[in-house]
Amino acid sequence: MNIRKAEDQDWPRIWPIFREVVRAGDTYAFSPDTSEDEARRIWQGDGVTTYVAVDQEIAVGTYILKANHPGLGDHVANAAFMVAFEARGQGIGRSLAEHALMEARAAGYHAMQFNFVVSTNKGSIRLWESLGFEIVGTLPGAFRHHVLGGVDAYVMFRWL
Repeated sequence: MNIRKAEDQDWPRIWPIFREVVRAGDTYAFSPDTSEDEARRIWQGDGVTTYVAVDQEIAVGTYILKANHPGLGDHVANAAFMVAFEARGQGIGRSLAEHALMEARAAGYHAMQFNFVVSTNKGSIRLWESLGFEIVGTLPGAFRHHVLGGVDAYVMFRWL
């Protein structure tokens, strides 16, 4: 597997991953019917560095890296990760996360923060905690899970 910066021509391989993850309605606050144009603006828009994980020319995962906030908050990175459903359980999420931490350090960020980790996304929470992230805040009932209704979301943080 090769993780690299995505190029414009990678979007047709990234879009199916984005679409399936967001349509599932259990991990991202994006609307399940997010249009392709809106998804591309979110995932490859201004201020966003996009990465793609490719295995034998097939995109198996993607992540974005950006400043958590502009101006006086731009020393803290923010990232979001997606792994194709058929590629889960193969360590791709961990590889993407480790790559993101390396890239964030290289870009001069001092810390990384995730603003909205759905509390029922146990696999991701275990991964982030194993990589040194801590839950620093709870947003009660902040996510409308497609099956469970209102569930908490966490803010997770770690120094780089």
